[in-house]
Amino acid sequence: MDGMIPAWVDGTLTPVEKMQVHRQGLRHKAVSVFVMNRDKVLIQRRALTKYHTPGLWANTCCTHPLWGEAPLDCAVRRLREELGIEALEPVFRDQLEYRADVGGGLTEHEVVDVFMAEAEQSLPLKLNPDEVMEVRWISVFDLMAEVEDKPERFTAWLRIYLAEHADRIFGRLVQG
Repeated sequence: MDGMIPAWVDGTLTPVEKMQVHRQGLRHKAVSVFVMNRDKVLIQRRALTKYHTPGLWANTCCTHPLWGEAPLDCAVRRLREELGIEALEPVFRDQLEYRADVGGGLTEHEVVDVFMAEAEQSLPLKLNPDEVMEVRWISVFDLMAEVEDKPERFTAWLRIYLAEHADRIFGRLVQG
C-alpha cells in the first residue's frame, strides 16, 4: 500500500493513491509538526521538485500518514526523512480541517493532526534536498507579519493555520 494515504470515499476511510486524492480534492488525513524554541518556530522552504507548492515556505513538517500509520509515527518518520531530525518527541496539539487550492489542478482537503515539539535552535539538521531547500527559525509574531505582508511566499495551509487557527496551535503564546 505504498503511496496510499487515508482518504474518505463515500464517507468511509479508504486507502487512495496520493495524486488521486489531490486531483479529486478528497478529504484526507494529514500531519503537521511545529518545532519550537520558545517563541520561535522552525520553518522549511519546500524543494523546487515538489509536486505542488515548490519553493514555498511551510511549517516545520507537513505530510500525509501512510495507510495504517499512526499520526505520531508519521510525524516522527517525516521529521527524520525531511530534516534529519532525530530524538524529538512531538506532542499532539489539536486536530484541524481546511480545504485549499494548491495549484496545478490539485486540492488539499485535510483533516490534520497537529504536533508540537520543543528543541534548541542548535538542533542538528540534515536536509533532504528532494524535500527541503532551506530552513530558518523565526518568531511566531514575525512569521505572522511576514505571511500577511507577502502571502505568495507561503503555502496555503500555513497561511490558513496562522489566520484561522494560531490560538489552537500556539496557545497562550498568541493569545496575549
